[in-house]
Parts: sequence; structure tokens; C-alpha cells
Amino acid sequence: MPLPDFLIVGAPKAGTTALHVALARHPELFMSPIKEPKFFLTDEAAPIARGGPGDARTIREQVWRRADYEALFDAAPPGTLKGESTTLYLHDHQAHRRIRGLIPQAKLIAVLRDPVDRAHSNWTHLRSAGLEPEADFLKACALEDARKEKGWAPFWRYLEQGRYGEHLEHLLSVFPEDQVLVLLYRDYRDNPTKTVDTVCTFLGVSTGVVTEVPTENVTVASSHSTVNDVLRRVIRLADEVDHHLPFGLGNVVKVPATALLQREQRTRPALTAQQRELLIPQVEADIRLLESLTGRSFSHWLDPRNGVDRAALEVDGLFGTAFRSIDRPSPAE
Repeated sequence: MPLPDFLIVGAPKAGTTALHVALARHPELFMSPIKEPKFFLTDEAAPIARGGPGDARTIREQVWRRADYEALFDAAPPGTLKGESTTLYLHDHQAHRRIRGLIPQAKLIAVLRDPVDRAHSNWTHLRSAGLEPEADFLKACALEDARKEKGWAPFWRYLEQGRYGEHLEHLLSVFPEDQVLVLLYRDYRDNPTKTVDTVCTFLGVSTGVVTEVPTENVTVASSHSTVNDVLRRVIRLADEVDHHLPFGLGNVVKVPATALLQREQRTRPALTAQQRELLIPQVEADIRLLESLTGRSFSHWLDPRNGVDRAALEVDGLFGTAFRSIDRPSPAE
């Protein structure tokens, strides 16, 4: 049956695209040609249109028919393990049950990133694409509940996507621990070949095969200017009109407008210690839950200067570490 043997289930903006591409280079693995098919987000029914900018396009791209989903793996060579990557699966508890119901033996891989830094990267990504109307990161986070009530897609839930304790707790209530691999984003960023080998060991395929791996996607930023604000409004308007046009026609406007918006190729605005300090209380309880589930310390995520002061990262015991939740190594390791 052409269904996947393993899934990269999240989190968004945690290096999953680079990991997907790296695993696709392994001769014993086959990764779906479409990343983010999102099949398990619905019960084989057409997904419901969302209300946020860009949500209509995302819905149109979802592979929701089982026959279409299975077709993604038709080209897999005999004997290879098949996989796909949909970063919203970790956040979606119904998806956990759907995966268990259809492919109960599947192995699941989650990549976790500092939840505040992840939220900031998520916001930067949507801002750079011209879709995020709020220019202030903290204000955008404060709008999360209101946007959820309006039906905006889960990708807009900047802090909720990073509540890994809540999501992992549910995932481990559905799947045995030995079918779940939990990695740290830093591990791929700082030692990508070791991370790939960790995944290969988990999947039961040869290690030391993938020696050249891609770097993570780097989101560029655009300045605050009248021209760029106009471009952002044009992109959102084109996206809104795209709801009523044949698929792809909106790109006639959005693609060149996005290219102009990103013309400066600026690096993303830095996340400050002050911003972290204001948001950490909103994720602290969940981080403590994650620690209890994994037996690991994530105290560095509670440090306002984490990611701000590089020296502080280098003395952290989790720097460049990957782990399986079943192994539960002590914080001192």
C-alpha cells in the first residue's frame, strides 16, 4: 500500500524543509515530492476555506483525497521507506488520531525550536511574504486569539504552535514512545549530518550516507516604507481576490509584488531580550510540561537572552543535542 512509513510532523520554522531535502538524498528513503501535503488535517474531505491572508492558497494546495495522497509515493523504489513532512501535524491533535488510524506503525519525527524564537520566525516569514498586516511582533502575538476566532489558519497561531509540551503529551497518548523521535532545531543548525544520522538510526537505515546537507531557509525582511506598505496591501488584496479566481491567477500579481517587497534582501529584524521577556511567561508552563515529558531541561528557553547572546548558548548543556523521548537522558548528559 503506497502510504508513508514515517512523517516529519513539525514544528513550523524549525528546519524541517532542510531536513526533508536531506533525507530525500538517502537511497534507502523516499520523500514525497510535495512537502506539506497536509493530508491528515482533514478526514478525506475538502478542507474548509480559512479567513486569513494566504489561507485560501494553502487550502487549495492541500492533498485531501486519499488516491492523490497515495500517488505521492507511487515513484518510491521497491524496498525504500516512504516519508512526508507536514509541520502542522504536531499541533493538530485530531491529525494524531487520523495518522494512528491509517498508519499505526508509522514513525514520527518532531523538531522543536525555542518557542518564542519560532514564533518570531513565523511572524517574519508571513511579514516578508506581504501577508502579515501587523508590523509589530508583540502586537501580532496579542492578536492570536482574535484571529483564531475569525477562522485564520493554524500557521497564524504564533505562540500556540510552540506549545510543544501540550502537543507532545497528546501525541504520546496516541503513539508509543518508541515510534516518536524528538530533535532540537539547534542540532540540525549546528551539526546537520549528525542529526540526519540520528534520524537514519531511528528509521533503521544506513548512517553516514548523507554527507552534504542543505542549510535552513533564511527569511529575508523588508523595511517599513510607504512603497513596501503599498506592496503588502497589493499582495493581500490579490490574495483576497484569488478566492474567486481560477487557481494560480492571483500569482500574476502576487509573485512580482512579493519579489519587489523582498528586493532589499535585508536580514530579519533581531528578536530582542525585551520581547522575549514579555512573551516567556505565556509559554513557561508548557515548557515545564515538556521538561517533565522528556526528562530534559529547557531552562535556556526561559532565559530572555537565549539566542541574543551567543556565548550563553555555547555553555548550555543542550547545545547541538538530539534525543529520543523514550531514552529520557538526564539533564546532566
